[in-house]
Amino acid sequence: MTTPKVALLIETSRGYGREFLRGVARYARLHGPWGLHLTPGDFEQVLPRMRNWTGTGIIARIETPQIARAILKTGLPTVALDLSREQLRPENPLSALSEVASDSHAAARMAAGYLIERGLRSFAFVGRRNRIWSQRRRDGFLERLREDGFDAAVFRAPRGSAHASGGGRPSALAEWLAELPRPVGVMACDDDRGREVLEACRVAGRAVPDETAVIGVDDDRLLCELADPPLSSVALNAEGGGFRAAALLDDLMRGRVRKPRRLLVEPLRVVTRRSTDLLAVQDFEVARAVRVIQDRAGNGIQVGDVVAHVQISRRALETRFRAAMGRTIHDEILRIRVEKAKALLQGSELPIDRIAASAGFGTASYLSQIFRRRVGLTPGKYRARIREA
Repeated sequence: MTTPKVALLIETSRGYGREFLRGVARYARLHGPWGLHLTPGDFEQVLPRMRNWTGTGIIARIETPQIARAILKTGLPTVALDLSREQLRPENPLSALSEVASDSHAAARMAAGYLIERGLRSFAFVGRRNRIWSQRRRDGFLERLREDGFDAAVFRAPRGSAHASGGGRPSALAEWLAELPRPVGVMACDDDRGREVLEACRVAGRAVPDETAVIGVDDDRLLCELADPPLSSVALNAEGGGFRAAALLDDLMRGRVRKPRRLLVEPLRVVTRRSTDLLAVQDFEVARAVRVIQDRAGNGIQVGDVVAHVQISRRALETRFRAAMGRTIHDEILRIRVEKAKALLQGSELPIDRIAASAGFGTASYLSQIFRRRVGLTPGKYRARIREA
């Protein structure tokens, strides 16, 4: 096979697209060489027009009928990103393409569980019109909330708005937000939408995070950290998705795969920033206890140490803690320690015994026991799975 020439019709203006492209580049570097054609820009892309470009494959986000027709006309092996419901219908020729899609359902469930864990009891969702991934995130968010007996308000964008794809005028979103309960946890379908929600909160006079906690999806670090306040977000394994998409395209170009395949880009974790840095607990002593646990869980703190920082008896605190948080003080200590261990396993090369000490478990065996019970894997297997992804 001659050197593959691959067109990458993927947005470079968003963190997800850049991370995805990084994964494609890594595959091409390891298994190439490949000739890659890329036009930096936003979601709307065009095929190469160079007279001497003889492509052998395409990886594309297909945003318009024009680009769909152009791709189908080439007859080249193609991997598409996040096909819409219309594009996936059997009568649509795009349904015959292989696809890589973000696991929007799982990402939304992760966001909902995260907001519930922060003590919130009112929720809302802000999406984008006519985006299949936004609809899937809305459905996953509502599903996870209902499992715990909650529901969510869903923003319905005014039709005919100049910003219909984004969801309407900022004032319409601000007016809607102003009517929500306080405090409320808001999931935005992506980080761009999350920034719009933060701006609308400012217009509506809603304090973030004390009255409105906001979380996005994609963890576009530049967008999230430049937001005011910085935006919490669900991080997706976009680079891993790009690597697997390139591997699939390689198989299609070589004839090793002939039938369309579907790949999912899984969520990895929630990256916490100031937009969700709240404790939505009305009970002052319980809120103080949770703060102590968050600050000192890695230092081996026990239930008695938590009780020493509040003004009520251990029995009273245990009762009020369970009523407010839905779990015991001991369970909360273990939950925070496991989350810290997961972050260290994902983001460091520390050995397991060092991670156990840093997360407050003391020994590797105790970490392994609790981690397996709560995550379903040993710490070593969890780290291996993350690296494999």
